[in-house]
Amino acid sequence: MRPRIDVMDTTSSQVMVYGASGHTGRFIVDELRRRGVEPVLAGRSTGARVFGLDDAGAVRRGLDGIGVVINAAGPFLDTALPLARGAVAAGAHYLDVTAEQPAAQELYRAVDGAARDAGVTVVPAMAFYGALSDLLATALLDGEPVADAIDVAFGLDHWWPTAGSLATGARNTAPRLVVRGGGLVPLGEPDTRSWTFLGPLGEQEVVAVPFTDVVTIARHLDVGEVGSYLTAVSLAELRDPSTQAPAPVDEAGRSAQRFVVEVAVRRGAETRRASVAGRDIYAVSAPIVVEGALRLLDGRGRTTGAVAPGSAFDAAEVLAALEREVPDLSVTLPVRA
Repeated sequence: MRPRIDVMDTTSSQVMVYGASGHTGRFIVDELRRRGVEPVLAGRSTGARVFGLDDAGAVRRGLDGIGVVINAAGPFLDTALPLARGAVAAGAHYLDVTAEQPAAQELYRAVDGAARDAGVTVVPAMAFYGALSDLLATALLDGEPVADAIDVAFGLDHWWPTAGSLATGARNTAPRLVVRGGGLVPLGEPDTRSWTFLGPLGEQEVVAVPFTDVVTIARHLDVGEVGSYLTAVSLAELRDPSTQAPAPVDEAGRSAQRFVVEVAVRRGAETRRASVAGRDIYAVSAPIVVEGALRLLDGRGRTTGAVAPGSAFDAAEVLAALEREVPDLSVTLPVRA
C-alpha cells in the first residue's frame, strides 16, 4: 500500500467521485484508494451523497467540504456544466473524463472566468481521450506553444464499448471539429489514411474521428492544423451492435484491450513523434484523472480557470508519473521522424 498523500488534514482535502458506481467511476475509486485517498462517493442515484444536477442549490450543498470533484457520470453534455458550476461555487477544483468536444467547449466558455475568480481549476477531458495526446503534444513542444500541424492517432486493437459510451454517442450529435487555418471548424467528410504505429500494431488504416484532444490542444496551443484519427478496425467494432462490453481479465478489472496513442508535431521541416501505449482505455483514465486531482490538491496545478491538461500541469512530469504508476504503460518521448 502506498503512503497517504501529503495534503492538509481538512475537509477541503476530500475528493468526490461523482458517478462512482459506473464502469470508469469504479476504476477511479479504486485508484484513489490505491493512492491512499478515501473518496466521497456520489451520484444521481447511489453513493454516500446522492443528488441530481437539475437543482443548483442541491448541487452546491452536495459539494460541501469537497476540495476536488471528479466527474465520471456521462453523458457529459448533461452533467459537466452543472457539476462544474457547483464545484466552482463551492471553491472546489473540477476534473472529468469526457470525450465529448461540446462538453469541454461549454466548460471553457461558461466557467473560466468564475473559476479564475474563485482560484480553482477546471480540467475537462483529463482522461484517455483528451489528456494523453494533449500532454504528449505539450511535452513535444517543450515550452513553445506554436506548431504548424499536430496529428493525433489512436490505435486500438479492439473497442469494446461500455453502455455509457454508447449512450454518449447517441447523445452527442454535434459536428466533430478539427483545426484548419488556426481555428476550429467542422470536420466535414472524414478522410481515411494509413498510419504506421510504433510497436506491434504497425501499419493501420485510420479514419478521421476527432475527440476532445482537438479542443484541448486548440485551447492552449497555437497550431495551424490539428487532426485526429482512429483505427478503422476499432471504429467498425464500436459501430457493430453485436460487439460486447469490456470483460475483465485481471484482478484490477481491466479488459485485454491494447492501445497506442501517437502524436506527430510538425514545425517547419521537423516532425517529432511521441507515444503512449497501454491497456484498457477506460481503466487507464482512472490514474490519469487521479494524478490530476492529487496535483491540484497538493498545489502542483500551474494555473486557474477552465484549462486544458497541458496548461493545468507540467506535461512531462505527468507522463513520467503515469509511466511509474500504471502497470503496462509505456511512454516514448520524443521520437524524431
